Amino acid sequence: MERDLLLECQRNDRNAQRKLYEQMAGKLYSVCKRYLKNDEDIEEALADSFYKIFTKINQLQNPDTFEAWAKKIVVNECLQKLRNNKELHISLEENHVSFSDSACDNHSLEKDILNLLNFLPEGCKAIFNLFAIEGYPHKEIAVMLSISEGTSKSQLNFARKKLQELLVNQNI
Repeated sequence: MERDLLLECQRNDRNAQRKLYEQMAGKLYSVCKRYLKNDEDIEEALADSFYKIFTKINQLQNPDTFEAWAKKIVVNECLQKLRNNKELHISLEENHVSFSDSACDNHSLEKDILNLLNFLPEGCKAIFNLFAIEGYPHKEIAVMLSISEGTSKSQLNFARKKLQELLVNQNI
């Protein structure tokens, strides 16, 4: 990300904000899509995220971390949207099946898995995204979602099992 562009955004330059939006909207839309199913919800979360990005951009200490900072805002907006829509249901089923690490090396398989995430219950989907894609530890996920660490682990295993079943059924 260009430092000058971020500085201009910090000065509330509308042209710079539009340019930043155009550069980042696709990436951040993809993040929203991993958490939310409904296009309206995705667009709303993205718009709310950009509002927060532009109103809080002065809090950004290091321009080199802008993308990670913006992504974190988007993830939090998506989780808030799920909480507000009461769609973040956490099932208490205990399952212990996981993918082999070598299976996820294939880029095509990763894309298929991301598409299959939409078939998971919202709670499982959120936990899978936070852990497997965003890299949050179970302890942080538990705090973010107001659940126990054990529930986070259980839901990750449940999501893995469901994804594995979907992969087998789709012959992927």
